[in-house]
Amino acid sequence: MTTSTAINHYENVPDIVKRFVAASGEIGKSGLEPKLRHLIDLRASQINQCAYCVKMHTEEALSDGESQERLQRVIVWRHVDDFTDAEKAAFAWTEALTSLDPKTDYDALRSDLLKHFSETQISAITAAVAMINLWNRVQVSNH
Repeated sequence: MTTSTAINHYENVPDIVKRFVAASGEIGKSGLEPKLRHLIDLRASQINQCAYCVKMHTEEALSDGESQERLQRVIVWRHVDDFTDAEKAAFAWTEALTSLDPKTDYDALRSDLLKHFSETQISAITAAVAMINLWNRVQVSNH
């Protein structure tokens, strides 16, 4: 939902938005599994309380074959067995990069990621987290 004072960033800075879209598309070409990207996007959007993005990424995940049951449990991923160890490592990384905390042990999180992903894949996951956080902030700026 937007307010009457919403700012149309898409019209005001179209060249910047085009570059955001292009960067997002490049992440999609990085080899990151689409289902994992949807889960990352959904988890960050939940944390950032971006209703528009939560809805969009849920719909995209469903259309790419993700189950409704798993999507409903992303928010409680630590407490269910629905997700692989690789997905859980990606969720932990997503949370750490979305809600920055000086006490976070990034080395331990990277070590866990390296059990499941190559360094290139971790860079793609990191880029995906950064990109969804950017989009969430653009959307949330007009709540």
